[in-house]
Amino acid sequence: MELSETSITELAEREIYTVSELTRAVKFVLEENFHDIWVEGEISNFKVSNSGHAYFTLKDEESQLRVVLFRLNKRLLKFEPDDGLHVIVRGRISVYEARGEYQLIADYMEPKGIGALQLAFEQLKEKLFKEGLFDEAHKKPIPDFPNKIAIVTSPTGAAIRDILRIIGRRFPNVHIIIYPVMVQGEGAAEGIAMAIAELNGLSDIDVMIVGRGGGSIEDLGAFNEEVVARAIYNSHIPVISAVGHEIDYTISDFVADLRAPTPSAAAELVVRDRREVIQNITSLEKRLINAVQNKVYILKGNLTGLQERRVLKSPFDKIYELQQRVDEMELRIKKTINHRIEMLDKELSGITGRLDALSPLAVMKRGYSICRRLPDMKIIKDISEVEKGGEVNIKLHKGELFCHVAERKQ
Repeated sequence: MELSETSITELAEREIYTVSELTRAVKFVLEENFHDIWVEGEISNFKVSNSGHAYFTLKDEESQLRVVLFRLNKRLLKFEPDDGLHVIVRGRISVYEARGEYQLIADYMEPKGIGALQLAFEQLKEKLFKEGLFDEAHKKPIPDFPNKIAIVTSPTGAAIRDILRIIGRRFPNVHIIIYPVMVQGEGAAEGIAMAIAELNGLSDIDVMIVGRGGGSIEDLGAFNEEVVARAIYNSHIPVISAVGHEIDYTISDFVADLRAPTPSAAAELVVRDRREVIQNITSLEKRLINAVQNKVYILKGNLTGLQERRVLKSPFDKIYELQQRVDEMELRIKKTINHRIEMLDKELSGITGRLDALSPLAVMKRGYSICRRLPDMKIIKDISEVEKGGEVNIKLHKGELFCHVAERKQ
């Protein structure tokens, strides 16, 4: 088929792109028009490379979109992304020229329907629970009368003022160490964890209060960090967590040995009211005095009763009575023994008579003898057991004969 002059002219006027040129053109259009957008979808195939960058697919019921979350932006997330999580992502559309695929470069991401901080809280809570950081068996008892109390909190907040005021009112003689830290903002969690670790290097601290006043979940974020939770768990000093208001719960509350609903409540829990202690001691003193007096009264009554007993009035009477009983028992024992000896003598005489009757010596006394072959001294029962010319030994009732066999006769 031949091309007409018109077709050749149209072919010459066409604009023909290379693949790279077209890809770059598409990239330019997409980046210019979608440089700051929000996209909602479900995470799928979430993976983190060795470089720390995250790659995943954002999908809905009909379509899917590749997403890249670079390492620096990923570190700023307050939760851990995972497959199946419904999220809202902010970023820009770009084209990965090597494959000609468009993708979303994510700058920020948050869970759909639940705040990132709340999700991070739930994720960390589940993780630490599975590791056993909340186990009751690990929790240490709070001492009843601490001598030295360490407080980890902001030196300028209302929490420290409330704690000091209440402790000063309830038990003013206690020794207090204040370790000032930031309780919110960047680096606050690391500072709190370091304070707990350094205080554990001191040998005479009896208990530690870690906390701050109330605030939003963002304000309390430092006490929901893993580094603080592990510092509390590793503390050999008992820790009271006193974070926020009564309705606020943080990760540190679950790990600590005791949770106080507020910093003021922590101050009331850590020391007893001195007046109540003195009152209790006074009450115990009275009870002890009454108990001792009652015991003395009972013992005096017992002593009076003992003094009236005959054994104490005439102690030798009882001794004489016992001596008489011993004498009587001695006579009875002697009679019993003599009677038993007589019975045994009779039994022995009977046995001796029977033995004499059966004794070979008694038989020999009647004229019998025992003939034994020499030299083996075997008793001879038959003439065949000794040869003519042999020698024999004859045992008589009195004495023995050594004889030479001159002749045998059947």
